[in-house]
Amino acid sequence: MTRKSASVRARTPGLSSDEHARVLQVDRQALEADGVSALDDQVRLDLAASEAPARHLVCESAGGHITGYAHADLRPTDAVVAHLVVAPASRLHGVGTALLAELDRVRPELPLRVWAHGDTPGAQAMAARHGFRRVRELRQLRLVVRDAPLSTPSYPEQTTVRPFVPGVDDEAWVAVNAAAFRHHPEQGRLSVDDLRQRLAQPWFDAAGFFVAERAGDMVGYHWTKTHPSEGPGRPKPVGEVYVLGVHPDAQGLGLGRALTLTGLLHLRQRGLDEVMLYVESDNLPAIAVYERLGFTTASVDVMYAR
Repeated sequence: MTRKSASVRARTPGLSSDEHARVLQVDRQALEADGVSALDDQVRLDLAASEAPARHLVCESAGGHITGYAHADLRPTDAVVAHLVVAPASRLHGVGTALLAELDRVRPELPLRVWAHGDTPGAQAMAARHGFRRVRELRQLRLVVRDAPLSTPSYPEQTTVRPFVPGVDDEAWVAVNAAAFRHHPEQGRLSVDDLRQRLAQPWFDAAGFFVAERAGDMVGYHWTKTHPSEGPGRPKPVGEVYVLGVHPDAQGLGLGRALTLTGLLHLRQRGLDEVMLYVESDNLPAIAVYERLGFTTASVDVMYAR
């Protein structure tokens, strides 16, 4: 394919089931080549939804094969936040450049920010070529949980822990999550509908979703997740500290550490060898907590902006 044959078409509000499957296939090919998926959970949720506040951009070859895909999240009000993936066999043929050009047209009055998961050399080269700079880093930390010396969780007085109950705890969870992540650009804006969309996913397991209460009020939670496989090189299931939050009024009491240990012990009891999590690189207190538990940095995701 030559640079002139990279054709990008927008899909609004969503992709067909065939296009959805073929985009995921491109992402799997990128995972095999790069060792990291280019798309995150929110992108996959939007791909599966019949309507979502997002723009889907598909790049096709002259023969009709999908060679690249870009997702523009239209939820933020201060920027267009995007993910982009190019099939390994179609790289260095103008596909990424064509997708970036279309992303610039989504909301030309707003700056464009693009996530590079794993911050691969190819992503760094494209960023430099198109005038992007690093503005945010997200660390992926990992722990070999089967060998970790995990202690018994110690909760503050009058604090109880139980599994999350879908349909009963939804509104309370959204309120605690919003308070705990009030400065976070994505997590803090989740709605009840966003929560229920995640609860409906095949991977959801209420037994691995812990909520802490004090005087009948939810004050924190630890939502774990199990990935069936991460592809070639990592065929075994991997656990994840999917999201952990503590209400500001309950911080400083050791609740975060206790909830973390509860989730890690649950994942180990399920027979998992390894656990991962994501944390902002500038969240030094959280990183210190995780490192004391034995987590180490495995990779870094970078947001580039122009």
